[in-house]
Amino acid sequence: MRVLITGGAGFIGSHLAEFLLSQGHSVHIFDNLSTGRLANVHHLSHRPDVRITVGDITDPAALGPAVREADSVIHLAAAVGVRLIMEKPVETIVTNVAGTEYVLKFASQRDLPVFVASTSEVYGKMMETDESIDALREDGDWRLGPTSKRRWAYACSKALDEFLALAYHDEKHLPVVCGRFFNTVGPRQTGQYGMVIPNFVQRALLNEPILIYGDGEQTRCFNHVADAVRAVALLMADPRVIGQVFNIGNTFEISMNDLAGRIKQMTGSRSEIVHVPYEQVFKHGFEDMRRRTPDLTKITGTTGWTPMRSIDDILRDVIDHVRHDAVSE
Repeated sequence: MRVLITGGAGFIGSHLAEFLLSQGHSVHIFDNLSTGRLANVHHLSHRPDVRITVGDITDPAALGPAVREADSVIHLAAAVGVRLIMEKPVETIVTNVAGTEYVLKFASQRDLPVFVASTSEVYGKMMETDESIDALREDGDWRLGPTSKRRWAYACSKALDEFLALAYHDEKHLPVVCGRFFNTVGPRQTGQYGMVIPNFVQRALLNEPILIYGDGEQTRCFNHVADAVRAVALLMADPRVIGQVFNIGNTFEISMNDLAGRIKQMTGSRSEIVHVPYEQVFKHGFEDMRRRTPDLTKITGTTGWTPMRSIDDILRDVIDHVRHDAVSE
């Protein structure tokens, strides 16, 4: 099968390309390289079953032919990362909404199966406002802050992506499925756009201060990229999931303070852990959540998928990758 991966030179996309190739598929990697890197897929570029196109999903002249040549589409391309969202809100909204609409429009012309990547951000601060919620379910409510808080632009744009995808399914019978990624982490992820684990690891290996925003007691659930791409492949192969939304994540929670401490220990770092107020870093309407934990009942019950790698597995892989990159440079 010929699979088009938008955002295919990105962190998740490059791992997904490797996985699909191992399953016997051919892949077309389509990326504008705004956050993706050709270095992520350079080791695949010589293969006859791989095609790489530098193009933008908001450019129909580039995207249309790529979709028309595919048998299925995995749509990962998006403006991502807290720092990018805060610094370039227009790019975030336009890329995420207009780009997804083009992908769905062209896919519907040939009735192609489509996976649309969404995010746990769409849940907003639901766990903050309802303490009775232990985990976030796909059919549960979501709550965002006011439009004056720039952070919510990303969440709203990805929620609109889901609405668009499900509307294309309902109205045009497009075989589409949405996956909400929770803090996917692993080798090749950059800390440049605010991703916490590669950021902490890079600073720890350099013995530089590890900066934690806020009091550090906020928790997150981190999922290894290898587990995430396995979930995407299972969803794309299962006709029962069409027209639905699924969480993709790990249920183990860890605070930012404990995460920094664990990274210091695993790297043997002398880094100081420093807490920085949010307003010193994000000056335009930033809000954070104390918890964000996925309920995996739906995806496990439907496909049998569960995450297999622990937080220590994730950290070891990221530490090894960052060390290797440092030596290579």
